[in-house]
Amino acid sequence: MSKSTTIKSGIPMSEKAKHTAAKSRVAMSTKVIVGACVAVLVLGGLIIAAMPEPGATKPAQSRSTASVSPASVSPASVSPAGALRARETNFNFGSISMAAGKVTHLYRFRNAGAEPIVLGKMYTSCMCTTAALVKSSGRKFAPVGMPGHTPIPALNETLQPNEEAMVEVVFDPAAHGPAGIGPIDRVVTIENSAGQPLELAFRANVKP
Repeated sequence: MSKSTTIKSGIPMSEKAKHTAAKSRVAMSTKVIVGACVAVLVLGGLIIAAMPEPGATKPAQSRSTASVSPASVSPASVSPAGALRARETNFNFGSISMAAGKVTHLYRFRNAGAEPIVLGKMYTSCMCTTAALVKSSGRKFAPVGMPGHTPIPALNETLQPNEEAMVEVVFDPAAHGPAGIGPIDRVVTIENSAGQPLELAFRANVKP
């Protein structure tokens, strides 16, 4: 009788232990899942917190735009203080003879700006050509030629607004000998404080 009771009471005890173990495993799994979810949420929150806000870069863009705004650019770099304007910038001597000697042409120009312009260096594109500045007062400067062949001093002459001056250009068709026969093109350049140099060009067809 005692043996039978022990056997019968042993069966329920075994089932109870299995049930308890199963509950423990379920609880442990639940804790693992919950812990993993919490970890994901925390990590996601840290990533979101570390991301910059969409408007965070706008101030930098505003500073960059301000650095190149027209107000910060010097007026001299936007437009020159004045401008030299010539009545003609190209002249054609036509056919000229070496035997007839040198030919001359006067270019007239003025300060078309609202500020005084200082004339700098003036020079020609070839040793066969010279150019001399003539002020409206009648004062004539020494002629200059091609850089490297003659000294090219700065004129340092100021033209007031609307003031006129002239350039006397002399071309020697015989300067190059027989090699100079045929069509030619020459340029006189006047540097000035207005920025853009004034170029006065001429052409000719040289014959013996």
